[in-house]
Amino acid sequence: MFYLMQELDFCYGHRLLNYEGKCRNLHGHNGRLEILLGGEHLDSRGMLIDFGDIKRLLKTWVDESLDHKMLLSVDDPLLPVLQNHGQPVFVMQSNPTAENIARLIFEQGRHMGLPIQEVRLWETPRSSSSYRGS
Repeated sequence: MFYLMQELDFCYGHRLLNYEGKCRNLHGHNGRLEILLGGEHLDSRGMLIDFGDIKRLLKTWVDESLDHKMLLSVDDPLLPVLQNHGQPVFVMQSNPTAENIARLIFEQGRHMGLPIQEVRLWETPRSSSSYRGS
């Protein structure tokens, strides 16, 4: 099995519902993604996939959809307030935890046809969460 990993950076804000700690308040992160891709075969160039293709597909989606946006649950009562004031938000069907954000990016990459094996989201330099496909 061949593996490669690419790191992508983006900035985002969020807050957690049903949570009693500091993260129940609106706050932001300088997130770092580790995208692990894998496959049994290499192409005619000897590559699993070109790093440029990952950037063109997934990095573009992250930049357009998530970067410098508030990631909020569809159930967050602040969502309509921010939307009504023209603030950039990305609506998630789940609580915007690091775990759920990693899963969101994993699923988006798979939808794009990338052979993603795992997405790890570093919220801080010492705290990360990952999601692996089955």
